[in-house]
Amino acid sequence: MTLTVLTDDQISGLVSNLTKEELQRFMGVLRGALHEYSTATTVPSKENAAATAAPEIHQPERTSINSKATGATTLFMPSSSSVGTGMKVVTLTSPSAEGDEDARPKENIKPTGAITLFSPHGTPLGFLHASTLTAFRTALASLLLISKRDPSSHLKTITVFGTGAQAYWHIRLSLLLLGQHIHQVNILSRSFSPPVSSLLKSFLTCPNREKEGWENTQFSVLTPAHNEYERLLKEQLLESDVIICCTPSTKPLWDGGILTSHEGRQKGRLIVAIGSYKPDMQEIPQEVIQQALKRHHHGVGGKHHWHWHKHAEEGGVVVVDTLDGALKEAGELIRAGCRPEMLVELGELVMLNDYHEHRHHRHHRDEKENNKQEVGEKGEEQDKDHRKLAKWLAEGNVIYKSVGLGLMDLSVGMEIVRFAGEKGVGSRIEGF
Repeated sequence: MTLTVLTDDQISGLVSNLTKEELQRFMGVLRGALHEYSTATTVPSKENAAATAAPEIHQPERTSINSKATGATTLFMPSSSSVGTGMKVVTLTSPSAEGDEDARPKENIKPTGAITLFSPHGTPLGFLHASTLTAFRTALASLLLISKRDPSSHLKTITVFGTGAQAYWHIRLSLLLLGQHIHQVNILSRSFSPPVSSLLKSFLTCPNREKEGWENTQFSVLTPAHNEYERLLKEQLLESDVIICCTPSTKPLWDGGILTSHEGRQKGRLIVAIGSYKPDMQEIPQEVIQQALKRHHHGVGGKHHWHWHKHAEEGGVVVVDTLDGALKEAGELIRAGCRPEMLVELGELVMLNDYHEHRHHRHHRDEKENNKQEVGEKGEEQDKDHRKLAKWLAEGNVIYKSVGLGLMDLSVGMEIVRFAGEKGVGSRIEGF
């Protein structure tokens, strides 16, 4: 067997130069793994035309160690599936250290670590630096929902809180896949620091802007130092179709009333939150989550139905990458009093056709068959439910909260090893 060793620079070089088709291949790998995790059914592949009813995914809970000496938190994220086993170990600044003088780190610890990949028989296959891999796979998972938004009306303006690697990769992958539809990218930062300038420059000087179709996309930066910050922040949030939060914050990033007000509910938005990963952390205001979960009594016997606003679906569920992890680690969901039945895992949604595909397939089917009885009541009802859900994902209020799970690193890491082999990148140790 061959052990592939990839540095962070090598991984960054590989994923920074993806074509749209190569990006879609990575999305397909992660989509299949998350679907298998959430539904206990494997996705048919070219090699295996039949889905397997007994998947081999094991996803233990993430564990952590906190150091008083350094103020750092080390996270251990194991996972196993039919493709093999992975263990990621990452160290980063503990958010609790900020208020503890004894645990305050001498310097900010940028998330760093590695993932070790093993074959199903335990043979080491890969040793990969984790920094870019983590940011890339997290953005890749978010992209599975961003790509389902209606590009004609719900993808024009993106607002991003944060200026680090996660912010970069969420913007970069969105532009690569959907850049021709994105007119405006707003970047929110605590200050106009060198990382802000670097982030902005990376997009303004990107040589692929025209080829990828986002040469006319506008970029802006807003910081609290602006004398009209609150007004401009409100305007940007109200105009946003997608809001992405990439900060290790311990308090909400904006006033929840901005989006729960009558004005704020004039259209549906996708809100992605990936920065907080502990119960004492929070990016999304509590009332925004509660508004998304709100149900109203209508009809006979007070039966629950979706409540529709004038322009956007109001009630719904919050999407998470892992139900168990989110309920234990996501401060936003814990504060909002979320229960398991209020949440749905990303893997349960990723195989749904996009809403416009549902409409096209339905029209094509009706034209071709001209006989709805052939579909059957059960199939017709299921199709109706899927179209409703697809419409909600495309146009409604959707909140996606990610705390991360090892399966993402395992599946994407294995694909990076394969991709590196195709490109001849990385060090290889034979007969390991």
